[in-house]
Amino acid sequence: MRFFLGFVVALLLLVVICAVILNFGFFATSADVTPPAFERRIANSALDASMERRAPRLNNPVSPTDENLIDGMKIYTMNCSLCHGTLDNKPSLLEKSFYPPPPQLILDPLDDPEWHIYYAVSRGVRYTGMPAWRHVLNDEDMWKVVAFLSRVQKLPPKVQDYWKNAYGVAPLPAGEEKHDHEKD
Repeated sequence: MRFFLGFVVALLLLVVICAVILNFGFFATSADVTPPAFERRIANSALDASMERRAPRLNNPVSPTDENLIDGMKIYTMNCSLCHGTLDNKPSLLEKSFYPPPPQLILDPLDDPEWHIYYAVSRGVRYTGMPAWRHVLNDEDMWKVVAFLSRVQKLPPKVQDYWKNAYGVAPLPAGEEKHDHEKD
């Protein structure tokens, strides 16, 4: 009984300490400050668990034709590149202005399944600045972006040629992601 009472008191004390830290402004909330490791771990775990639980395992109804991949690239450029990196193989100018920083999808391509990417694009991600694009784009356009992003390292030659002609640089070859932008 004494052990149980001690456990309850310790738990209540922990709750009070957390409440004081949160309610008296000791917890930093700036978007341009690196958060503590425990906060990143908790946030990433919660995001992954939520998507695993809620996201339907949908198959992409848009076939990955050259035309659809180029359309996805154009939609990405118009709607996503400001935060997630442009097709000139440079990080976004806003990369360090958000908390958490938006993933740089051209420099560090996604390895998530298409249903996962689609869910994040269509529903957005709370507390990150990632909007729910389903209120702006139609399903077909979101799936085109998903098709492009999931194949960004293995695009067909015609799509790679379009990229190079339109943006002045070729896409990064598979396995040559640029991680050096994280060191700035």
